[in-house]
Amino acid sequence: MLRVGLRGIARIVEKAERRQKLLQHARDVFAKRGYHATKIEDIVAAAGVARGTFYLYFEDKRAVFEEIVDRTLAKLAMAILRVDPHDPSRTVGDQVRENIRRIIRILLEDRATTKILLTGALGVDEAFDRKVHSFMDEIAKLLTESLAEGQTLGLIVPGEVSLLTYMTLGALKELLYQVVLREWALPEDELVDALFGFLLTGLLRTG
Repeated sequence: MLRVGLRGIARIVEKAERRQKLLQHARDVFAKRGYHATKIEDIVAAAGVARGTFYLYFEDKRAVFEEIVDRTLAKLAMAILRVDPHDPSRTVGDQVRENIRRIIRILLEDRATTKILLTGALGVDEAFDRKVHSFMDEIAKLLTESLAEGQTLGLIVPGEVSLLTYMTLGALKELLYQVVLREWALPEDELVDALFGFLLTGLLRTG
């Protein structure tokens, strides 16, 4: 009975490892070729498995692409903290800097997926586009609420808060896009300091 149980566990682990291997190779192929140019043959060739093995784990190319993007979106959603201007232990500047660090760390830990997210996540189909837009809207809503509250406390410069939100997101996305596209090997602290300094001169009044 114990032997059967151990064999069962071993098979489960083996299947999970094979699935993860497919995801990793698919990620690399998507990052290199783009979603539309990638074929299932490209993925299985990179993973060194048969085409039939792919279909044991994923319904089609879209399914594996969706899981790759979903994993990163979930990590970002969990990492971003709401800025609390009333927190006595941390200044607004400290909280903003920490959020910047969390986002940059997640996206640069896996540059291939970040490239996919910033360049290939839109245009798959309408349903997938809605998912990505919905996620970005949630992030924008969170940032907008924080900026609006910051304005009432005199911590954020006056101005249309929605414009400030998308200028902030745009700066972050463009910076990371260039880092990934050009394969810059910049230290995390340098990127955090650069973006925080940019925001400090045009957006924040942190005291």
